[in-house]
Amino acid sequence: MIKQTLMAAAVAAALAAPGTASAVTDAEMEDLRQQVQQMKREYEQRIEALEQRLQQAEGSTRKAESTAATAAGVAAKAEARSARAESAAVQANNHPTSEGAFNPAVSVILNGVYNNLSEDPARFRITGFAPTGGDVAPGQRGFSLGESELALAANVDQNFRGTLIATLQPDDRVGVEEAYMQTLGLSHGLMLKAGRFFSSVGYLNEVHAHAWDFTDAPLANKVFLGGQLADDGLQLRWLAPTDTYFELGAEAGRGRSFPGSNRDKNGAGAANLFARLGGDIGTGTAWRLGLSNLRTTAQNRSYTDSNSLGVQVDNSFNGASRLWVLDGILKWAPEGNATETNLKLQGEYFRRNEDGNLSYDTAAVTAAGTRTGTLRSAQSGWYAQGVYQFMPMWRVGYRYDRLNSGSVNLGLVDSGALGAADFPIYSRYNPTRNTLMLDFSPSEFSRLRLQFANDKSRLDASDRQVFLQYIMSLGAHGAHNF
Repeated sequence: MIKQTLMAAAVAAALAAPGTASAVTDAEMEDLRQQVQQMKREYEQRIEALEQRLQQAEGSTRKAESTAATAAGVAAKAEARSARAESAAVQANNHPTSEGAFNPAVSVILNGVYNNLSEDPARFRITGFAPTGGDVAPGQRGFSLGESELALAANVDQNFRGTLIATLQPDDRVGVEEAYMQTLGLSHGLMLKAGRFFSSVGYLNEVHAHAWDFTDAPLANKVFLGGQLADDGLQLRWLAPTDTYFELGAEAGRGRSFPGSNRDKNGAGAANLFARLGGDIGTGTAWRLGLSNLRTTAQNRSYTDSNSLGVQVDNSFNGASRLWVLDGILKWAPEGNATETNLKLQGEYFRRNEDGNLSYDTAAVTAAGTRTGTLRSAQSGWYAQGVYQFMPMWRVGYRYDRLNSGSVNLGLVDSGALGAADFPIYSRYNPTRNTLMLDFSPSEFSRLRLQFANDKSRLDASDRQVFLQYIMSLGAHGAHNF
């Protein structure tokens, strides 16, 4: 159709020359024919070149989309293919003459929630563990704006990609959740990331909150990672060139937040090693297992507690923290098609050992003043959850959380300087939580969720919780990991 239009235009232009057809000589007519033939060849060559560029662009796009869809719906093994395809597509699309290649993808996540809590959230505690309160609390009662996100991401060139994710907190604070660059197309299955990013310790930690299957994080993530751990540093991943998904990774970070603390020192304050293995079972089932080891050092990591007289005191920990996380996830969809029905099973087991010194009443508000003794602890916790999409757009899920306060040896108590009642947060207790949720997703850009929970984090109370949440996605938002 394009060729016919161009030919017609050429002939019309030729015939529109001065004079009439009857006045044109045979020599002039032959010259006109040659000019038309020359124009035809030139336009056909240009059209053929444009069609080849269009086919190449469409082929690259289809390849990237197909690989990404396979990764999201079938297996962790396909996630590796997606990474390779993304790298190839990035290099193909970063043509120097393409202005669009320099425009970042912009997305906004709107998150709002209504909380109905039977217990005062200001008094929230997870007995047996520190930290206490703060970001691990269930939020305030009534209507509130949840954590919303503003994200910008783009390929810098054929070698690097940059991402910035800013968070908007309910109290109007604006923060940087993630800001990092990552390499594209490194050889031998290597990928380097640098900046601020969610640590790859365990499974859920590196997933953004709007992509969680429940409104809040499990209790184990709260007590061992402070809710969600993001650090400033470097991450190196290696993806094995095998059909079975196998990945190794290492992180070196500042250790700026719990379970570490921000310190004035050169070098790394935290390190994380992780390994992941996954694959397919038939055409409808995919699985992945992971093992992580996070090591960091805390300096003046403080928390607030009440002593035996009910006086609030500030205590702080100085020492080493070592955390092991074992995670697993299984996804099933009939013939790999997750649009109608699908099932996801997920769980993580945490075990932490800490060894150092605990300073009591660092502000010296009591008559006894500040005292310091040793602290040695071995604590654990886990959660298991299942989410079932029983029909298009509708899902139901259940999660069970359990913590074990384990053994906590306090030198100040063992020596008789203070009593166990002066450290009520370390009382022996095994907190539990049962959570049930139902959500409705009219499209991939919106979700409405109703969640019920019976939270027995506190030794002295059971908190009956109801959450009503909306999550809205605006703009270009990339697919999430397996």
